[in-house]
Amino acid sequence: MKNNTNMDNQEVTDEKKIVFDEKSCPVTATMQVLGGKWKAILINAIYHTAPARFGELKRSVKGITQSMLTQQLRELEDDGLINRKIYAEIPPKVEYTLTEFGLTLSPIMLSMAEWGKEYRINKQKA
Repeated sequence: MKNNTNMDNQEVTDEKKIVFDEKSCPVTATMQVLGGKWKAILINAIYHTAPARFGELKRSVKGITQSMLTQQLRELEDDGLINRKIYAEIPPKVEYTLTEFGLTLSPIMLSMAEWGKEYRINKQKA
């Protein structure tokens, strides 16, 4: 029997136990898109600097290699979170912006940033 909540991944097997299924868990789906070391950083960087050029991202995201940056941008584009606009000029100019769907991550990213700040403060106090 399904639980009467918005969480499709919860199944009540008795009155006290909820079962979570990794294939249907919406949080897992979100983490598959945002997970890893670079994607959240790139989404945040593009959000704050859009339109963001490739070289600009390479300079502002410390520690990322050119090949990793290319790979992560392609995955974000494939997931429908960013747009890639290529200008027909020499040298080539490429700009990245968040798609309308990508912009729906804004409240999530802002909440994650606030949580991260609180976490660091609490960690320093401990």
